[in-house]
Amino acid sequence: MDLSGCLMFLVESKKNDGLRDGNKKESLPFAVGETEEGCNIFDGRWVWDKESKPMYEEWECPYIQPQLTCQEHGRPDRDYQFWRWQPNDCDLPTFNATLMLEALRGKRMLFVGDSLNRGQFISMVCLLHRLVPEDKKSMEDSYDSLTVFRLKEYNASIEFYWAPFLLESNSDNAVVHRIAERIVRKGSIKKHGEFWKGADIMWGGSSDMTGWESQTEVIRNEISFHAIESFRKGSFEDEEKEIEELSTEDAYRMAMKSMLHWVQRNMDPKKTRVFFTGMSPTHGKSADWGGEPGNNCYNETTKIEDPEYWGSDSRKTIMKVIGEEFNKTEVPIVFLNITQLSGYRKDAHTQIYKKQWSPLTPQQVADPKSYADCVHWCLPGLQDTWNELLFAKLFYP
Repeated sequence: MDLSGCLMFLVESKKNDGLRDGNKKESLPFAVGETEEGCNIFDGRWVWDKESKPMYEEWECPYIQPQLTCQEHGRPDRDYQFWRWQPNDCDLPTFNATLMLEALRGKRMLFVGDSLNRGQFISMVCLLHRLVPEDKKSMEDSYDSLTVFRLKEYNASIEFYWAPFLLESNSDNAVVHRIAERIVRKGSIKKHGEFWKGADIMWGGSSDMTGWESQTEVIRNEISFHAIESFRKGSFEDEEKEIEELSTEDAYRMAMKSMLHWVQRNMDPKKTRVFFTGMSPTHGKSADWGGEPGNNCYNETTKIEDPEYWGSDSRKTIMKVIGEEFNKTEVPIVFLNITQLSGYRKDAHTQIYKKQWSPLTPQQVADPKSYADCVHWCLPGLQDTWNELLFAKLFYP
């Protein structure tokens, strides 16, 4: 499973909605106000809103990858685009693209993580690009780890850096990374971190738990996934590798500790905001929400109504690891808890409505749920809400 929870630099503290003791909200970079006291923007419900949703049309944003363009690939319904997240005890501030662009003037916003984090990066680009003339913006995709959207008029950039486990791994190739046995180098964040230095806003994590839960081992400097993770010592090129197996939870904890340590050593909290996202839920087992056993998100067009719903694919043990590590650290990072609110949205996945990179077999054609993608999300859609939450925490902490 990828450290799928993207990493964007902003951290919540133990008290006062994630702000460390002694820090005043007014002193935080980018803050223009504050969230109403007692308001938990992650505790709420989805409400139907065809007036303000979607925030852009799929055809209006040329930067959406074909893996996420559900309408283009034949999805017959659009209801998944019209839901707005409503906190129970307050309102989310309205996403203001002009404010975001002005705040980014002369700055660098960086998303770090896996394919889900890349989806959020694309969402942010789609939310902003219409305000920028065609000759004043460009997308530079090297098909390597770094993709850069440049806002020339603002001397700014919005970037995505592919690092699915945050640490070095044998899945670090942004194009070829579907590897059965995944290996991560323990403590090897420095190589990736060189590209992160100088970011003014950083969002990161490893949201795709399916990456962590496939096979992982660690070669005391690398992790290779086998239902448990393992680490490796040395380099990937060594003929003999020292591999140590870890549980998914221990591997995730190791990556989090490395990330927090790196932020503490390399980020200036007076200039930079850092965010860490939680797990992005999957919907691979319809029995979780009372559906017919053996089905998944395929053909789901409605959200889950049970406010207590928690899918079996969302590991509470990982949430516990995240909570424990944030409670122990003094690093100023904001945790964006997108897991439960996204868990209600079994309708919002790409399902079968995306570019298929390999020809479908006759068996798959006969049984669409067998190849339905219940991990990634259509755009426009749910991940625009993640960016609304980011906007709220960035400007109104």
